[in-house]
Amino acid sequence: MKIPVFVSSPSNLNDDQQKSHDIISNELEVLQFELRSLGKTDYPTDFPLREILSIAKHCSGGIILGFSQFETDSGTWKKGIEGEEKKQSGLLQFPTPWNQLEAGILFGLQIPILIFREMSIIKGGVFDPEVSDVFIHKMPVPTLSKHDEESLRQVFLKWSARVRRHYYGE
Repeated sequence: MKIPVFVSSPSNLNDDQQKSHDIISNELEVLQFELRSLGKTDYPTDFPLREILSIAKHCSGGIILGFSQFETDSGTWKKGIEGEEKKQSGLLQFPTPWNQLEAGILFGLQIPILIFREMSIIKGGVFDPEVSDVFIHKMPVPTLSKHDEESLRQVFLKWSARVRRHYYGE
């Protein structure tokens, strides 16, 4: 029997993002995990947040995949706040806000979480390295070296042990 794991990821990905998603999905399959996700494996009959909570309660692990979903090269940070207002210069990329919500639900349920983000994603919220005891990992790419492939596998194995302890109630 496969252990259910909640995966937070946008429904629509570009080709490169889909390849990264596939790398992670394949690792999860090898470890005998069942991927659960709102809009992919489970479809809402209630409010989306309630459905996410319902799905997550039946999972023993969580994966947050921070893929770019919006980008901008102009704007103002902290507009109207004296001494802190700052004009944006340069490209910024943002993940789906659902990553933040789903990570919060998983964290609240005390489910082991593994977080990946594209390097272009801004830090902040769940993607801020100082926000929790969860390490933020670089999103794997199809051109992984053998060393990086092995490092990724080790990350999954360590997280997998925590997921199995959660699942078996240890």
